[in-house]
Amino acid sequence: MYDLIVIGAGPGGYVCAIRAAQLGLKVACVEGRETLGGTCLNVGCIPSKALLHGTHMLHEAHENFAKMGLIAPEVTVDWDKMQGYKAETVTGNTKGIEFLFKKNKIDWLKGWASIPEAGKVKVGDQVHEAKAIVIATGSTPAPLKGVEVDNEAGRIVDSTGALALKRIPKSMVVIGAGVIGLELGSVYARLGAEVTVLEYLDVITPGMDGEVQKQFQKMLAKQGLKFTLGAAVKSAEVSGDQVTVDYALKKDDSSQQITADVVLVATGRRPHVEGLGLDALGVKMTDRGFVQVDDHWATSVKGVYAIGDAVPGPMLAHKAEDEGMAVAEVIAGKHGHVNYNVIPGVIYTTPEVANVGLTEEQAKEAGHKVKIGKFPFMGNARAKAQFLGEGFVKLIADAETDRILGCHIIGPSAGDLIHEVCVAMEFGASAEDLALTCHAHPTVSEAVREAALACGGGAIHA
Repeated sequence: MYDLIVIGAGPGGYVCAIRAAQLGLKVACVEGRETLGGTCLNVGCIPSKALLHGTHMLHEAHENFAKMGLIAPEVTVDWDKMQGYKAETVTGNTKGIEFLFKKNKIDWLKGWASIPEAGKVKVGDQVHEAKAIVIATGSTPAPLKGVEVDNEAGRIVDSTGALALKRIPKSMVVIGAGVIGLELGSVYARLGAEVTVLEYLDVITPGMDGEVQKQFQKMLAKQGLKFTLGAAVKSAEVSGDQVTVDYALKKDDSSQQITADVVLVATGRRPHVEGLGLDALGVKMTDRGFVQVDDHWATSVKGVYAIGDAVPGPMLAHKAEDEGMAVAEVIAGKHGHVNYNVIPGVIYTTPEVANVGLTEEQAKEAGHKVKIGKFPFMGNARAKAQFLGEGFVKLIADAETDRILGCHIIGPSAGDLIHEVCVAMEFGASAEDLALTCHAHPTVSEAVREAALACGGGAIHA
């Protein structure tokens, strides 16, 4: 008998298992992959960041080395070696989770799980009993009607297939201008592919601050990505070594075609709960196929909980991790908490884009009188020295209380810079609190302070 069985060893599941074990519970984790870490470590966050880093270094060698006096023969790409570097990165991380399981005495039940009844988890032919069960099964790429993905063939692929193409394509069509499409699209653009992004909406990165959306699209266009917005994809057909995508422009309903070597379908993700037996168990689901949970991540079936991409909310690894820790605390009889108002989002292109809290539009819709503090990275000495002076920090504060409501950064190290704002918001800080905090010089973090100063008496370097 286990105190807890976690189904799924992705960021939400393995973190939940480790935290529960630290709290003294007897824990097992079910995972059918050959390695731990789920989508994120195996075919998502980690391998994509390896390719993003490698291709950014390629860009630096081609565009900026000579400017710094670094003169060398032209750098070329060995795609097989780059794929090997990616694989080593993945292996190092997944083996690390395996070590942590052993360290915390967590049993890895290898196989795919179902829940025949409350308190029981079936893995293969064995049924294991547990006082509590956590569903942390993550998500899978959402399909697109009329477009059939075949990762093995390597012509029409999803994010998993795009990470393991056998060769660098000369041309690529990306369907969807969200985080995954833009990250992977930028990888192949740096590798020399002609990349065209088709997006159904009239803006990229839906839900992002409007100013950031516009600036981001301009910067990606400068890097060679082409955008067709308001494009409704109808079908994609493979013919020999090419794929033809048929789409209609929403503005006039005109039929259009585009042909490329590879088509990447990046139209979002959906919860992966098939095979668990949730219908028969009586677990209530939302209209969109997510597991319905209460404020303590409990489902409608006593003793069964759910977290991460399987439940509503942003499909982010760190959101799943937070919920994993919190639900472990709840199951152990303590108080688990997640502040959903302070969950950052990051796009790991170059430049990076990061956000937390409300956009300017959302803040105004919520009835706040807002004041905006903006600071361009062109005013930051460190950013300019690194040829990363494009972009800005935008801080949003309540005009009456000065409390920070949100922050949006497009520029160097945005994914790291956003976290001082997260900490500030967690403590209910004002823009003045950030403005009065000494920041080391020269660092790109000074841009955050300058944006906070701009919410008051004015930035110094702008």
